[in-house]
Amino acid sequence: MLQHKSILDSVNQKLTDLRRELGPQDQTKVNEYTDAIRDVERRIQKAEEQRDLQLPNMDQPQGVPPVFEDHLALMLDLQLLAFQSDLTRVISFMIGKEQSARPYPQIGVPEAHHPLSHHDNIPELIAQMSKINRYHVELFSKYLAKLRSTPDGDGSLLDHMTILYGSGISNSQRHAPDNLPILLVGGGAGKLKGGRHVVYKEKPSMANLLVTLMDKLDAPVDKVGGSTGKLSIDPISGI
Repeated sequence: MLQHKSILDSVNQKLTDLRRELGPQDQTKVNEYTDAIRDVERRIQKAEEQRDLQLPNMDQPQGVPPVFEDHLALMLDLQLLAFQSDLTRVISFMIGKEQSARPYPQIGVPEAHHPLSHHDNIPELIAQMSKINRYHVELFSKYLAKLRSTPDGDGSLLDHMTILYGSGISNSQRHAPDNLPILLVGGGAGKLKGGRHVVYKEKPSMANLLVTLMDKLDAPVDKVGGSTGKLSIDPISGI
């Protein structure tokens, strides 16, 4: 029966002792953290209960499960808790798998994602792909909002994070690896400056950006894949 209890029950006495040593503000932070854990546990339990439902006899659809957004939100909340508790410093996460057959009827896209990516430059199909890309970014922005509202040290979690969001392909029809749609988000503990759209005329590779970010993370490397150097991502003084 222990496996069905909250993980917080196993550390209840330690939490009680910890609260006695903390001031009111820190006690509030601990309470917010434990409340968030219990909320995630409840959502996981609810999701697991769905496995035993008696479903009608019908062909299994290849489309998106109706709880896609709930599943994604749960995964992102788990990431937030992991960062907040310092259980990890690095997370890699894929919103949609390669060759995904998921449609998005909730945003007016009933066609499967991957076939749409081979759009043959048909404007109507490109418009559908743009809807999916925009929708993913909207869901991602909700995660960023939670990170920004979560206190961490002298700022927020977002202030102290470096998030690389995007894709390894720009034009999916050609599988083009150039001019990638990349977002670099977060304050990087004071090492990143946002609010800018940076264009590089020399068309450097993505590997160059990775080498640059390793420097920002105080884990410098000489080379990543086919990198040829570092990128200038710091703002120019006076601009």
